Amino acid sequence: MPRSGEWTRQRILDAAYQLFGARGYARVSIDEVAAAAAVTKRTLYRHFDSKDVLIGEVVETQHRRAFTASRTLGQSPGSTDDLVDVLFSEFVGWSTTARWAGSGFTRVLVELADLPGHPARTIVRRHKAVIEAHVANQLSRLNVASPLERARQICLLAEGAMVSMLIHQDPTYVEIATSTAKKLLRRHSSALPLGSSSSPHLRHAGQNS
Repeated sequence: MPRSGEWTRQRILDAAYQLFGARGYARVSIDEVAAAAAVTKRTLYRHFDSKDVLIGEVVETQHRRAFTASRTLGQSPGSTDDLVDVLFSEFVGWSTTARWAGSGFTRVLVELADLPGHPARTIVRRHKAVIEAHVANQLSRLNVASPLERARQICLLAEGAMVSMLIHQDPTYVEIATSTAKKLLRRHSSALPLGSSSSPHLRHAGQNS
């Protein structure tokens, strides 16, 4: 693609990312995305065959940005409490942002609930599976028993906290989820040195979720 074409494509993606994030996927039209990107609808369709394709590309962009910005994936915590603090503190930060509307990944799944084959749903599943696998590997390193099961419990607490914050507009739900997660992991932690045991199946954790 020529350089000018790449620039135009990125401008469309950036405009769609902002609009979808603010108002959801269903309520934003292709005409609005084209206007925000300062391109014609015909130009937009030269880069993206349909709105569904554009949504998939936007969710993929969100996936990459989330991993670039995430402190959870960029650190190796020294304890289970540290891991939980880093993971759940990010949710508090998001919830205090003006007009926060919940997890964008969860929102797109809800909006596309009747379209199980939509490409965006595949990307969301991959995103959630990678997070889960990363948490499981960290828990294995910290000698937590049944790390994949514990990781799924932590991810369930995190998802529930985000939804509850959105419903009640109350970040204290994260505090409750944080405390619960810490207690859960303490009950399943061993006294073995770090890295002395791990599940041989952990490397496949993200593939079956």
